Amino acid sequence: MGVDYSDLHDPNAEYTMRDLSSETMGVTRERGGGRDVEITDIQTTMVDGNFPWTLVRIYTDAGVVGTGEAYWGAGAPELIERMTPFLQGENPLDIDRLTEHLVQKMSGEGSIGGVTVTAISGIEVALHDLAGKILEVPAYQLLGGKYRDEMRVYCDCHTEEEADPIACADEAERVVEELGYDALKFDLDVPSGHEKDRANRHLRGPEIDHKVSIVEAVTERVGSRADVAFDCHWTFSGGSAKRLAKRLEDYDVWWLEDPVPPENHDVQREVTQSTSTPITVGENVYRKHGQRRLIEEQAVDMIAPDMPKVGGMRETRKIADLADMYYVPVAMHNVASPVATVASAHVGAAIPNSLAVEYHSYELGWWEDLVEEDVIEEGYIEIPEEPGLGVTLDMDAVEEHMVEGEELFDEA
Repeated sequence: MGVDYSDLHDPNAEYTMRDLSSETMGVTRERGGGRDVEITDIQTTMVDGNFPWTLVRIYTDAGVVGTGEAYWGAGAPELIERMTPFLQGENPLDIDRLTEHLVQKMSGEGSIGGVTVTAISGIEVALHDLAGKILEVPAYQLLGGKYRDEMRVYCDCHTEEEADPIACADEAERVVEELGYDALKFDLDVPSGHEKDRANRHLRGPEIDHKVSIVEAVTERVGSRADVAFDCHWTFSGGSAKRLAKRLEDYDVWWLEDPVPPENHDVQREVTQSTSTPITVGENVYRKHGQRRLIEEQAVDMIAPDMPKVGGMRETRKIADLADMYYVPVAMHNVASPVATVASAHVGAAIPNSLAVEYHSYELGWWEDLVEEDVIEEGYIEIPEEPGLGVTLDMDAVEEHMVEGEELFDEA
């Protein structure tokens, strides 16, 4: 028998001064119009995609169920189970208060960053789906309405010969011509064959030459048919990142992503301000508080929050509002299933400074089978007008692709 994480002792419960539960806050007035709904349970199921996606379901006494998704990886299901008692009996329409309630209750367990925020994000996404269904409006409406009917998608591209510039250019052309995308991303932190020491983050001249050759081959092949970004996955030293970015100024690079590790904002700012090559970061920084310095210190040209990781849909909206004050566009990082991908598209539709949402599963043939609806068409997501997120899980597909040993959550 496993651990019952929902029943763990909470030493803060006896003396915490900032309990945001409805009982403590006195939020008890009847609402009417079918809005008096209570949360009864929260369940998760992990699906074994190209990432292990954690799907989240919130159940209510009205029989309405909301579906969400937390950023992939271990720990989120246990943390969501841990938080379930904090939301049982609560009205799911109070999304902002309930999210802050979880942040407060989980403060001792790390709710300023990491997997605790990820778990809260999954619940928050499910709350938006649930609230939209109760109010009979699409999720973007809960975020203030929409700026666009469809959301541009950029395709994260890969090839078996990822270090071969010609192979990357061939794949770029295939994705543009055959799959219909006009926005792409390729990895630059690939072996060049010239490395002397992979631990020191230093790029030697021949290594930089190799990375430039990938950028040159891809951008010249697709030309004006597509925007192309390049990802470095926090791999290089500050000096090496500056040298690489300087060399790339001659090419039509949409952005250079995460060239240095995310912990030191000062180095990040220096790299960004040293080059005209657009620099994008943000997927490894949590909540609006973590993104604040990147934006206020103009340490990014574009911000790239990962919605089901950073804090959820409203938190991403808050980050976008802060970025808009500095005229910084938002390019949402995303490696999720169709659930969080569509949720990210709802956010993108509701903010003025949205560039695109990432799609990281074009090589996974059954990605779209997880939901009953079509999601991406010709490189764009049409924003659903159905209540909530507007996607319906195919429970047979979820069950078929569950992580080994996982249990399927209850149907709606």
